[in-house]
Amino acid sequence: MTMSFERTRSVAQTHAFLTELACDTEVPERIRQNAQFLLRHFPTKRDVLLAGRIEEEARKLGLGAFSTVFSSSTEDW
Repeated sequence: MTMSFERTRSVAQTHAFLTELACDTEVPERIRQNAQFLLRHFPTKRDVLLAGRIEEEARKLGLGAFSTVFSSSTEDW
């Protein structure tokens, strides 16, 4: 089972990887364009950490789901 901090880390690392692909001039133009297209609506590390914080706060108030999807911390990375 994937833990929320693992999911958070994975999404943040995927964003970094897509950014790297989009900027690498040694990568074919089509791949760079695809990476840029995906990044347009892909959450940043900050977005994911904020989502984790919102989920954690909602859970404390009894409003959240059974478990959190994301984590608000990079401590376990």
